[in-house]
Amino acid sequence: MHEPLSAAEYRAIAASLELPTNAFIDGAFRPSHSGKTFKTTNPATGETLAEIAACDATDVDYAVAKARQSFEDGRWCLQSPGDRKAILIKFAKLLEDNRHELAVMESLDSGKPVRECQTVDVPDTIHTIRWHAELIDKLYDNTAPVGANALTMIVREPIGVVGCVLPWNFPLLMLAWKIGPALASGCSVIVKPAQETTLTTLRVAELAHEAGIPAGVFNVVPGGGKDVGEPIGLHMDVDMVAFTGSTPTGRRFLRYAADSNLKKIVLECGGKNPAVVLDDAEDLDLVAEQVVNGAFWNMGENCSATSRLIVQSSVKDELLKRIGAYMREWKTGDPLDPENRIGALVSKSHFDKVSSFLDDVKTEKLSIAYGGETQKGIYIEPTVVDGVTPSSRLFQEEIFGPILSVTKFETLAEAIALANDTNYGLTASIYSGSLKKAIRLSREIRAGVVTVNCFGEGDATTPFGGYKESGFGGRDKSIFAHDNYCELKTIWIDVSDRSVDETIR
Repeated sequence: MHEPLSAAEYRAIAASLELPTNAFIDGAFRPSHSGKTFKTTNPATGETLAEIAACDATDVDYAVAKARQSFEDGRWCLQSPGDRKAILIKFAKLLEDNRHELAVMESLDSGKPVRECQTVDVPDTIHTIRWHAELIDKLYDNTAPVGANALTMIVREPIGVVGCVLPWNFPLLMLAWKIGPALASGCSVIVKPAQETTLTTLRVAELAHEAGIPAGVFNVVPGGGKDVGEPIGLHMDVDMVAFTGSTPTGRRFLRYAADSNLKKIVLECGGKNPAVVLDDAEDLDLVAEQVVNGAFWNMGENCSATSRLIVQSSVKDELLKRIGAYMREWKTGDPLDPENRIGALVSKSHFDKVSSFLDDVKTEKLSIAYGGETQKGIYIEPTVVDGVTPSSRLFQEEIFGPILSVTKFETLAEAIALANDTNYGLTASIYSGSLKKAIRLSREIRAGVVTVNCFGEGDATTPFGGYKESGFGGRDKSIFAHDNYCELKTIWIDVSDRSVDETIR
């Protein structure tokens, strides 16, 4: 079902696409109040794809008012769990019916390889919506053991109007991670997609309305961070913001909450994630394959990318040889060719930022084991840099590009110290043939997700988020994500009857 098409088929779909260009508010596409637009471009070619409505605080106010109206009148939140579930399942089916269109649109807008969009991003998006839909009528409220004279109910209620602020690296999937539990919980949402990657979010909103999600419940307001993100963060009638993106921007949303209505904030921010390889790892070919995937999937534009290879010195050289062999499979080029696994970086400014780390390699006189070249346009081939020390910017800063730094260690204690030598704490991967060592490392590395003998983020059933500067306030995915979008209410009912008590006496 999700097997990739041919390059010719993808190009034919690209040529036939009708791209959405306006904001989606109250169940309809609308231009921005100011009439202003911004260009969205294809990173792989530099061509303009569309002129998108450039919204501002006036549009945010209108979207919030419509979302609040839809929430207060109960057109969504007061529907029975079974009815909301049926609509979200229909929504997932419409996403599946339009999967090829969504994959191509995502690739054109972001520079991501269409193969990854088709086989990972789109099916995971569909699965996420369907999984949270199925959970709606399986979450039970609680009672507390308070004795015979009272009845206490502990109930979840939808938090209200939610602002979902998305990154540009996984537009579809991060949208699903937010709206899946938010809509399932009964909230009304206002989505601000990243300015670089707006198209698929607008199309998904249209499909959601077609599925039966009422007007005002799912709104999309395109535009820049200052014009749209900040007004959402400061809005007195937004009850919560769920944000995925950089740590500096996440800090801004905490300030916005403090300066407004103390709205709830859930942040999933950056990462500088280690892949720790011990000398007792049983299959170095498997390790090499997983390390390459962890470092270069989505061009390294991934907050959970394992961009630091921390490897025991006795196996370092052999592992690097095998990494080089697997890197041959990672071809760089036209994102619409399913043979390519590395596409264009999302923008020229981001390309310049990632390229600056290659300048550091020269300045610090480090060794490039593989790659290191840029290609015409904004392509950077997968690169492995050896001899990186903890003082290097390559070790400490989130690169968000296809560059893997290699650092060796001697002892287990040193490996743990190196893995934790970062302000981030999102993910980590451990490779060892010893269960005891793997468990010890898993417990001592400060990260929200730890995988053993593989790279990954779990699945829809497992929470995703980080420690330290990688996260705040909650988790994406799993049953725990629903807690983000709900208030917890205690209802205490006095059932004591003194007259009955006196009769008994």
